[in-house]
Amino acid sequence: MKRQRRTTGSIVEIDLKDGNYCYAQILEEGLVFFDLRTKGHLSDFEVLSDCSVLFFLSVYRDVISQGKWLKVGKLPIRKEFEVLPMQFIQDNLNPDRFELYDPNTGEITKTTKEKVIGLEPAAVWEANHVEDRLRDHYDDQPNIWLEQLKPQV
Repeated sequence: MKRQRRTTGSIVEIDLKDGNYCYAQILEEGLVFFDLRTKGHLSDFEVLSDCSVLFFLSVYRDVISQGKWLKVGKLPIRKEFEVLPMQFIQDNLNPDRFELYDPNTGEITKTTKEKVIGLEPAAVWEANHVEDRLRDHYDDQPNIWLEQLKPQV
């Protein structure tokens, strides 16, 4: 694997190990994953400028620094990616207790289960779990890792 620096704006290529590739962009905090799957390598990254978003996630540092996902290009950060969406935290010891996490400020506030429905869980993901999630998305299958993180009560 190739060592590389985490550079804001860089595009990383995610090998789904089934002949398909997906792409994400490194943000100040986390990554944005684009709703695009290609057979073979993408050559024109400008297509990502108008591409819809699947989700925003944080991944472990080694995913980028150890070259598990290679940097293959760079684009300006879209204006709509400057403010990241809220995430949620569920208390494992008291599953009726929920909090909102603002990845832009680090602020955590109490909330209700109803207000976290549809939000991404505040978590740091392993590369292989994200790859599973992407494959499952395109295969229209539930993802075991995401299911485990959904609000439970």
